[in-house]
Amino acid sequence: MIGETVSMFKRASFLLALYMISMLSVAAPAAAQIPTAAISVTCAPININVEVKPGSTYSGFTTCTANNPTSYQEKISIIVTSDNLATASPGDMYIGGGQEVDFQISVRATPYMAMQSRTLSVSATVQEIQGVQPANSASSQNNMIVNILQYSLVQVEAVEPFVQLMPKTDKNFEFKVYNLGNQKDFMKVGVTESYRVELEEAGFTINLPSVKVQIDAIPTPTNVRVQARTPKTQGWSDKYHVLDFYAESEFACNNGGCIRESQMITVYVRGIYLPGFELVPALSMVALAAAVAGRRFLSDDDEDFEEEWREAAPGI
Repeated sequence: MIGETVSMFKRASFLLALYMISMLSVAAPAAAQIPTAAISVTCAPININVEVKPGSTYSGFTTCTANNPTSYQEKISIIVTSDNLATASPGDMYIGGGQEVDFQISVRATPYMAMQSRTLSVSATVQEIQGVQPANSASSQNNMIVNILQYSLVQVEAVEPFVQLMPKTDKNFEFKVYNLGNQKDFMKVGVTESYRVELEEAGFTINLPSVKVQIDAIPTPTNVRVQARTPKTQGWSDKYHVLDFYAESEFACNNGGCIRESQMITVYVRGIYLPGFELVPALSMVALAAAVAGRRFLSDDDEDFEEEWREAAPGI
């Protein structure tokens, strides 16, 4: 009786052990088939250049590729982090197993923004795999640089657009030069060659103390002087002359397109009047007045003589 009981207990233990082993053998393959999420993101170009000069789009672009190396469909979310720049990109997308998807990221800068560089990062995170939340955390990030490009813009203003001078007179003509670009720039300044030749042929002496000035990108202008001396001998008549001053961006010229602005001023030079010649009209008027007065005096004398003669000879 006791032997049969022990035999039954052994048999039950054996069956229980066999059941447990069978359950473990079934659960092990099922656990091995749980998918693992993975994602990778790459972008090109990693340096995004953005133009902010007047008339530009103020925007830049890069193309990113999200790759799913698993055998299962994944849903990923796209997050773009910018350094105070406006961006546009897709929010999320589905990627099939073993496939990749391209998407574009656009960056927009503020118009006339100062030249600088800012960071931009793109990250992709797996939200679902085969329609369920993944067991692991899977994400990928790509970092880029946004370059706000430099541009040039020049403005020139004459302090005295019209000047009246005498011959052989020294004068400093002042001009205001504005750098309206987004970065400090060297400005080449001077008098336009054709106008300079005309002035020198007319007898002017032109001197420019500075031929290049560095100007910060600020609203305040930089004053530039042109030293000039009017002709020594102007002649009898007045004459008008033109001085054309220009400022040219060195940065623009070094990058394939010179930007030059100019401003003209009119110089009125009076003629020379000799004192002797200035008295001739006055003397002529005095002589004319004397002649008229003399004629009246002679006329009065003739009338007096005629009256005296008649009194001496009343019968006539």
